[in-house]
Amino acid sequence: MASIKVGVVEDELIIAAGIIKTLKELGYTPTEPAISYTDALEMIERERPDILLLDIVLSGNKDGIDLAWKIKEDYSIPFIFLTANSDAATVERAKKVCPPAYLVKPFNKDELYTSIEICLYNFSAHTSNKTPEDKGNYIINDCLFVKQTNNFVKVMLEDITYLESDRVYVTVHTVNNKYLVRNTLQNYMELIGAKNFVRVHRSYVINVHHLTSINTDGITVAGQTIPIGKTYREALLSALRLG
Repeated sequence: MASIKVGVVEDELIIAAGIIKTLKELGYTPTEPAISYTDALEMIERERPDILLLDIVLSGNKDGIDLAWKIKEDYSIPFIFLTANSDAATVERAKKVCPPAYLVKPFNKDELYTSIEICLYNFSAHTSNKTPEDKGNYIINDCLFVKQTNNFVKVMLEDITYLESDRVYVTVHTVNNKYLVRNTLQNYMELIGAKNFVRVHRSYVINVHHLTSINTDGITVAGQTIPIGKTYREALLSALRLG
């Protein structure tokens, strides 16, 4: 089970240490803090975080707003601006970057958790042009973020073998785990939006990359036998370019 990796960009090391401690308590995986524009870019390349906590004021000539523009241009990573009492000019500069979320210092654990959730929601909705059906399912780049209890779990789309529906619940089966979410199968297909996911039954969607065999009665996906509905067989064969 992979937890969300949070990149910490904060030049006040005492504050950074507190943020890292809180992130660990919330079940996230924090990076070591980056203290400058250059340090942050090196951290992003090295750690590949899923989300960034980005202080506006940084050591050096370039600040967090400059870094945010660079992130938007060259990386597809959601970020949260960490702000204190900034002057009006700085606030105006920050607004133009259109960050998915803000967090005003000082903040507590609940505020940090809420900001991360809002950030994931806003970024996912903006980049996919789709509004997630609920706050526990987000798509960012090639990852699905699923809320399990109070934590987010990062699931690579390529690791999903199939989806199994039971009315208003969907079980996301992966190579090593499975996750139960409240949603419909159709909504989940639209959320994922990947061409390699094909509906083969009213209760099943498969990732054709994990399909190992097919016959008249059913298919085998990651060692699991799954039925094929008559109305979905043609779509499956077309997806496999066998029809």
